Amino acid sequence: MLTVTRRVPLSHSQTTTTEHHPALAHQFDSLEQQKDASMLGMWAFLLTEIMMFGGLFAAYLIYRLRYYEAFVAGSTSIAVTLGAVNTLVLIGSSLTMALAVSAAQRGAQKVLRGFIVATMLLGLVFLGIKAVEYHEKYVEHHIPGGVFGKFGPTDIEKDLQEKDHKTPEAAAQIARQTEIFFCFYFAMTGLHAFHMLIGFGLMTWLLWLSRGNRFGPDYYTPVELGGLYWHFVDIVWIFLFPLLYLISRTQGAH
Repeated sequence: MLTVTRRVPLSHSQTTTTEHHPALAHQFDSLEQQKDASMLGMWAFLLTEIMMFGGLFAAYLIYRLRYYEAFVAGSTSIAVTLGAVNTLVLIGSSLTMALAVSAAQRGAQKVLRGFIVATMLLGLVFLGIKAVEYHEKYVEHHIPGGVFGKFGPTDIEKDLQEKDHKTPEAAAQIARQTEIFFCFYFAMTGLHAFHMLIGFGLMTWLLWLSRGNRFGPDYYTPVELGGLYWHFVDIVWIFLFPLLYLISRTQGAH
């Protein structure tokens, strides 16, 4: 018995997904499947990051309740203007990163590279301002460790006596306890800065990939993943800024 097999032509979307794209890894059947797996991996990674920073935020708030006056004194001693400027800088870098993703989706390689470079430059500005802030704390002997307040009364101790009318003994005790605040301050902002350095590595990798005109409407996953990571780092700072710079300052003014 003769059987006739009817061949059904594939649609355009089916042919494009079954053809082997240079960026398609061998373990995936299509770029869509590869993108879904990549996005799942990135979100799983970001979830672990959220838990890590969330633990630090919770510990900060617990110690702040225990050493309220010391945390208020420590918070009011850091430069809120520098923190506010850095917040605007990172918001700008999120905008340029979003524009980079949009350029990758259109296949505009030169525009993509321009926005990635702009994102990196804004990141460098942020780290530069943070370095200035760290230097101020170093000069004021607010670095946690053996030199904290070692060279006589700190500015915090003097302010507690002059502005808050604390006795020298009470001011000295509170000023010493601000070392706990600065432990959190340097740990959280330093960890955030380290994540920004990782972001620079990702941006450099994206610049290298874009030289081969690899990105376009059908493939822009690496840029989108890099954008997710960069936006996460920016969002972490959006939480750090009020937590370290604003809340205690506002309450301490009452």
